Amino acid sequence: EVQLVESGGGLVQPGGSLRLSCTVSGLNFINYPMGWFRQAPGKERERVSCIPGSGEDAYYAASVKGRFTVSRDKAKNTMYLQMSNLTPEDTAVYYCAADPDYQVLVVDTMCSGNFGYWGQGTQVTVSS
Repeated sequence: EVQLVESGGGLVQPGGSLRLSCTVSGLNFINYPMGWFRQAPGKERERVSCIPGSGEDAYYAASVKGRFTVSRDKAKNTMYLQMSNLTPEDTAVYYCAADPDYQVLVVDTMCSGNFGYWGQGTQVTVSS
């Protein structure tokens, strides 16, 4: 059974930092694209960041570029999202996703395609 499990969410003050983790099981953690998404109440799901199998030339949404950093540790079957300088606008449920079927194209300016596997999400709340 394929499982993606997010962790690391929580309550943080504006200007603070959090690191989210996404651990994958049931799939060989090899060179397929992965991504982070978020959804705030009343808003559509937003594509936050995507990382190709190489780990290089990741994509970032304009709203997070320069503040968030995505990475992956193949030895640990885990993808991370380091979030810094958080604002209340970053409050959302954050989801990770995996594309072992290689349907997603990731370059630094684009993340296009559908991810086949999703985690259950972790809540991030930025508030004073």
